[in-house]
Amino acid sequence: MELIRYTFPAAVEHAIWLLLFLFMLVTVLTKNRVGIQQAAMLFLGVLYVGMGFSYLADSRSTSDGHGLFWTFLLLASIWSSDAGAYFVGKWIGSHKLWPAISPNKTIEGALGGVVIAMLTSCVFSFLSSGVLPLGRALLIGLACAVAGQLGDLIQSAYKRVYGIKDSGTLLPGHGGILDRCDSWIIVFPFVHIAMLLPY
Repeated sequence: MELIRYTFPAAVEHAIWLLLFLFMLVTVLTKNRVGIQQAAMLFLGVLYVGMGFSYLADSRSTSDGHGLFWTFLLLASIWSSDAGAYFVGKWIGSHKLWPAISPNKTIEGALGGVVIAMLTSCVFSFLSSGVLPLGRALLIGLACAVAGQLGDLIQSAYKRVYGIKDSGTLLPGHGGILDRCDSWIIVFPFVHIAMLLPY
């Protein structure tokens, strides 16, 4: 008689369900000292941060052997979008993007960030010796800028709800580690899911 065999790692949806089950079980075992809202926040945080960074690791180990190139391409596009949005917004920004969530961001700055990110990805295309076609470079730059700016807004939204200015104190003046990485953990999964990188 053959025993039941199970091979790890589990499928992603299995792992997510088991994680959800464990957090829900904590509410029972602690007799609701850990409430459902806390469990939900912990679950969301694990998926938000954990899966975001797992896709960063996936970018480093793409099947085409150019993982380092793709990783730096995404990081450079994110950083150039942030810088472009900041400087263009300071220069000509006059229309608020979403003042209820992030009062300093402007529509002009957001568009400037998109343009600078796309130009940055084009530079990578020209230097890639054919690894990155121009059309894909433009799509990656666009995806990095839009998803990255949405990542910034997501973090601004939850910080506003909880009345906090910074996500941590490890980097004084920079808002904390998560503030430096909030775009990464949205952009890397999005670019992979959109199938813009080789597998």
